[in-house]
Amino acid sequence: MQPVRRTSLIAQVTEQLRAEIRSGRWSIGSRIPTEPELTELTGTGRNTVREAVQALVHAGMLERRQGSGTYVIAASEVGGTLGKYFADAEERDVLELRLALDTTAAALAARRRDDADIANLHRLLEERSHHWDADTRTAIAADVALHRAIVVASHNAVYLEFYDSLLPTIEQVIRSRTSKSDDSYDAEHNELVQAVVDGDADRAAQAARCFLGSLIAEYPDAR
Repeated sequence: MQPVRRTSLIAQVTEQLRAEIRSGRWSIGSRIPTEPELTELTGTGRNTVREAVQALVHAGMLERRQGSGTYVIAASEVGGTLGKYFADAEERDVLELRLALDTTAAALAARRRDDADIANLHRLLEERSHHWDADTRTAIAADVALHRAIVVASHNAVYLEFYDSLLPTIEQVIRSRTSKSDDSYDAEHNELVQAVVDGDADRAAQAARCFLGSLIAEYPDAR
């Protein structure tokens, strides 16, 4: 980011922070720099930075967490609005929505993934597997990042923005399910990633459909 020198400082700093989020440099779930750090990065006063951050909190893109910092929760104002709506959704409803989203994303990713996508998927899959039994928090973060990486590999910006609005709720559901079951679903995730890497769209879609479908079927009122 570059120091701000023109007028309307709050608006300019707000736009700079928004640009960091939209570009992915500050990803969903990450903690943004502290106010003193942002003051130095933008070359503006602390009150200006505080107002800019607060503007994005009101927009639903950032969330202040007492004693922890400020975190990115959506990549756009639209995503923030959707995220607030999804926050109160039932677990089964979220899984049913993911069944549609992840299945299509997996097929698109298999057709469009590039070398960078493949490397990222392998890295996240390994991180997820490595940490599952020892560090659940890190493993869940890797799990969420892995499913997002498949959407990224679809190379559809609109799809990604919508999926990002759902990410906090997805993570919440995964944490809830993990607390009830220690099944890591390693085989299912391995098959999903391998199908995407192999460029097999039908197999990738089927892997996502079987995995999420099995989770939905666990609910007693599932049809």
